[in-house]
Amino acid sequence: MSRKPDRLSELITLHIRKSDAENGSALRALLAVIGEQVDLVQTDLERLYDNWFVETAESWAVPYLGDLVGYRLPAGHEEALATAATDRLVARLAPRRDVAATVGSRQRKGTLPTLEELASSVADWPSRAVEFHRLLLRYQPIGLYPSSDDAAVRRAQAAPGLVDVRHDAELEGIGGPFETQGHIAEAARIGSSRRPGRYRPANAGVYVWRLRPQPLNHAPAYCIDRARNQFTFSILGNDVPLATKPVPEPSPGHIARREHVPAPITRRELADRLPDFYGRGKSFAIWRDGQPDPVPLGDIVVADLSGWFYRAPRAKVVVDPELGRIVFGARSAPRRGVWVSYHFLQPSELGGGEYPRDVTTPGAAKVYRVGPGEEFERIQLAYVAWQRDNSGGAQPEAVIEIADSGAYQEQLEFVLSPGDRLEVRAADRKRPVLRLLDWYSNRPDSLQIRALGAQEGDDRPPPRFVLDGLLITGRGVSVTGPMGGVVVRHSTLVPGWSLEPRCRPTHPEEPSLVLEDTTACVEISNSVVGSILVMNDEAGTDPIEVCVTDSVLDATGADREAVSAPECRHAHAVLTVRRSTVIGEVHTHAIRLGENSVFDGLVHVARRGLGCLRFCYVPPGSRTPRRYHCQPDLVAEGLRRLAESGDVDSADLPRLRSLEAMRVRPRFTSRRYGAPAYLQLASSCAVEISRGADDGSELGVLHDLFQPQREDNLWARLAEFSPAGMDAGIALVN
Repeated sequence: MSRKPDRLSELITLHIRKSDAENGSALRALLAVIGEQVDLVQTDLERLYDNWFVETAESWAVPYLGDLVGYRLPAGHEEALATAATDRLVARLAPRRDVAATVGSRQRKGTLPTLEELASSVADWPSRAVEFHRLLLRYQPIGLYPSSDDAAVRRAQAAPGLVDVRHDAELEGIGGPFETQGHIAEAARIGSSRRPGRYRPANAGVYVWRLRPQPLNHAPAYCIDRARNQFTFSILGNDVPLATKPVPEPSPGHIARREHVPAPITRRELADRLPDFYGRGKSFAIWRDGQPDPVPLGDIVVADLSGWFYRAPRAKVVVDPELGRIVFGARSAPRRGVWVSYHFLQPSELGGGEYPRDVTTPGAAKVYRVGPGEEFERIQLAYVAWQRDNSGGAQPEAVIEIADSGAYQEQLEFVLSPGDRLEVRAADRKRPVLRLLDWYSNRPDSLQIRALGAQEGDDRPPPRFVLDGLLITGRGVSVTGPMGGVVVRHSTLVPGWSLEPRCRPTHPEEPSLVLEDTTACVEISNSVVGSILVMNDEAGTDPIEVCVTDSVLDATGADREAVSAPECRHAHAVLTVRRSTVIGEVHTHAIRLGENSVFDGLVHVARRGLGCLRFCYVPPGSRTPRRYHCQPDLVAEGLRRLAESGDVDSADLPRLRSLEAMRVRPRFTSRRYGAPAYLQLASSCAVEISRGADDGSELGVLHDLFQPQREDNLWARLAEFSPAGMDAGIALVN
């Protein structure tokens, strides 16, 4: 709450205030400092009433309210809660929704819908609960005939039997959360740490979906170059599996079905239930030639488009949901373009996307809106209008806001003078695409950001440039001149410039960000960026600052340079990397701080005495500043202690160190940008990585999801609320 800074001094009589003003206003300054503390106490008092209720309490008060109703934290989490540095971690250790539902959940303790609801309230994961005893094969009693009790007959008929190999839909569901086929009983418990089993009479499981569905609304599709009737849903040209848009469950006691979870859509499922998935406001829709309504449902055909061999019937549209491909009839191909709305899966809200962002406009900035129906149709026109308004420095701050999720093919060069501040951003819940094409044959075609030098006597600060909420493909971004700052947030500079169908980069060796002869301080947050090339003259200049937070630097391979100067020399830059994943080698002047991050390639710094790495993974053989609690240093130190105590033969230390270093190397579900599980830690990843951060979360860009804490909370609640004599466990779908 904002209050007047001089409200205490105004309580003093007028002649004392005049006397104080004549003597330097020392009393006024003292009362202003005291007033700040009074405001803090008053604000705290005003919050006391709100903190009595779990719906309005501050995050730190939620665990105390939970203690009043017997809410128990998992083992070890009380210590973590006492030292928690962020509100997000506090919220994960004691979820507000779970604390509020404690009493109600106890009243329904032991029921299957309660176990399913726990995954949503505790871990914020969509889920489906399954009792595995219903999937066990069992013999029908010999004495049971149609004349027997009707209820017994129905129970026997409902028991799983042999697999009908002619039923494709049932075969696709085997082993998944929606299977109906019978299994032979297993002896292993679902909670076993060595070899967990599922199909046991006393087992119940909660299938959880960790990948999140991300929407994309009325975005342009990509036309395959060799054919005018073949398209991909992804504008990058890669295959992207379509996902279900989940619909709410009808009641708390309902068990989730396919339409309630963000599962990938299969061809068989789409063919059988096309009206449930296709249409405006549903999982996906297709528009053609600028028409206001989507392609009619009756014109959609589902088929396998692998290899593009399938030929569409006349006036029909063929869709492959597993590859995200579209084919029109050769004689009915669109002439004015194709637009699509669809959902795809990814681990978190990272890079450019239609998720909510904090979009704020500086008070003195003028907003130039770009898009269909807006004042400007193209970005370049908005930039020219700002340059005209800024003649003589009359309008130094501007925001070019793109109001749709369309694609913009433009040749862009932003020239900034001292004192300028330009922000190019997407509107909230939009994801525009900048396609940088091959315009010239004799010079680079990257997005140019060029700063002009200050004239003699000009004391204005260097210019500043911001990219927010965009996806840039086709080329990279180049920054030159005396820039003050370059900010890339919630954006994607596609690693390797663009993608092939199976998410392979088309130009894996090309950088996404080139810093040439510039003084820019680069800030990258919540973004995906390819490699960074620094081309600065080291003579007589300070290294530039590059700060990477909650982001990915992806050189498309561990043996390629993620940060370097030309010819793999040390970049004249100082890095700060927090909660990020770096794929590729880092060759730089120094690393000021590396924290809770994964460096998947060798790291080599010129100055080892500056900075430190803490709670990181760094490959063996790297040259780094001092390290604290990093891997594989910790496992090597553990082996050394075992050798000193005699538990391990010293002669075996080199071999064991190599094995341990391989064991703790990060493993990802997918390393390719564009794949659904991009840089998600694999289930086989070592616990030293998946729980290796300073707060017990995982290392890397997905740190702030706090998945280990969410999983621990869910295990604890399942043990507390599962039926007596039954083992309940977690099964990860993705």
